[in-house]
Amino acid sequence: MAYDYEYFKKEILALTSIDLNAYKEKQMKRRIDTLIAKHRITGYDSYIRALRTETEKFEEFVNYITINVSEFYRNPDQWKILEGTVFPELIKRFGPNLKIWSAACSTGDEPYSLVMALSRHLPLTQIKVLATDLDKQVIAKAKVGLYSEKSIAGVPEDLKRKFFTKVGPSYKISDQIKARVEFREHNLIKDAYPTDCNLIVCRNVLIYFTEEAKDDVFRKFYKHLSKDGILFIGSTEQIMNYKEIGYLRKSSFFYQKP
Repeated sequence: MAYDYEYFKKEILALTSIDLNAYKEKQMKRRIDTLIAKHRITGYDSYIRALRTETEKFEEFVNYITINVSEFYRNPDQWKILEGTVFPELIKRFGPNLKIWSAACSTGDEPYSLVMALSRHLPLTQIKVLATDLDKQVIAKAKVGLYSEKSIAGVPEDLKRKFFTKVGPSYKISDQIKARVEFREHNLIKDAYPTDCNLIVCRNVLIYFTEEAKDDVFRKFYKHLSKDGILFIGSTEQIMNYKEIGYLRKSSFFYQKP
């Protein structure tokens, strides 16, 4: 039997529920081959055996292929639009108890940023954000809430003083903020989506997906937004066929379901 990349993709789907067909093949295969070479393993079949029997290698693999690059208030100009225009509109339209989903939330920088930004408009007790990611390791890190100085560089100074405490070389986010976020494991390709979201935030993740997978996710987001709900995407992304799906484009990275 030829233990090629097609074989590897099928085995990984059975082992992890991660469908590698949804990712750009050249890019993903290069990442996986690099990881295999690092362990001096010969062949995809040997690597699959290692993933089945060695927890450390399995967790390293999932963490490595679910690309986690995150920071607080990433692309600050977009957060100014969110804070100054989008949040007030959503509160006026839906009231204070907004249903917000941070999809592919990585290490928690984004959902925690959402809570802090929204705290300028609402009491913390009225804020709730659902945050999901495929990788349970990054969710565990998010729940701890320790970040580097570089990671929190974009946080406005007043919020930094209010919600972070220096712990050695790191910064710990306050329990007040952590309490407003519910973390769950979720696979954007295969799992059911939360319904009637007023705001969905999914940024700089779908760039790694194939065009077909990306289109499928954008259509699912549309379906699971409430009427007049908003989708906030990343600065590296755009929805080329947004009109065909049904979105209205509010600004470069904000799309509305009319």
